[in-house]
Amino acid sequence: MSDHYFFYVLLCADHTLYGGFTNDVAHRFHQHEIGKGAKYTRVKSRHPLKLIYSQAFDTKSAALKAEHAFKHQPRSQKIVFLAQHGVVVE
Repeated sequence: MSDHYFFYVLLCADHTLYGGFTNDVAHRFHQHEIGKGAKYTRVKSRHPLKLIYSQAFDTKSAALKAEHAFKHQPRSQKIVFLAQHGVVVE
């Protein structure tokens, strides 16, 4: 486990983007993969998942704000955000 909190983005098999937060990215990704993550990622058509982005924050509040900002924008803006951070979504 880490002293940081993370905002992360998953690319789902149906090409949707899922944003979340955690204090352990590897563990949280594993939870999503085995069907014990968020309800959104439990849908079979969304598997397999791919972790495409994560960013560390010093506080839980900052990670939650990043997650909220990502989730509440249109897909086109999510793709712009990811591109600005070196992630290309096809």
